Amino acid sequence: QVQLVESGGGLVQPGGSLRLSCAASGSIFSINAMAWYRQAPGKPRELVAAITSGGSTKYVDSVKGRFTISRGNAKNTVYLQMNSLKPEDTAVYYCNAQGSYYSSSVSLTDFNSWGLGTQVTVSS
Repeated sequence: QVQLVESGGGLVQPGGSLRLSCAASGSIFSINAMAWYRQAPGKPRELVAAITSGGSTKYVDSVKGRFTISRGNAKNTVYLQMNSLKPEDTAVYYCNAQGSYYSSSVSLTDFNSWGLGTQVTVSS
């Protein structure tokens, strides 16, 4: 299977910046898309930003112009650069990846994997 590990969360003051990283590992054949979701207390999980293997991106309206999603050179990593952070950005941020992996030496299986999440707190 495929494992995702996030890093880079923490406590930051309003107006500050953080950079989240996510690395996928396992018997990966291809990754079609990677994304960042977030979930604040008492709220449903929401898509923050996504990027396809071709480089197309999309963002939730509330982060447009402030957050940037990008893929690493190894293509198994994804980053979320978060600038001009606001208290309402406080949430647990989760990495997601979709693609296919080698379930055996001769077969591929689709995956839709999640990381365990990293806490981002924006507060003075």
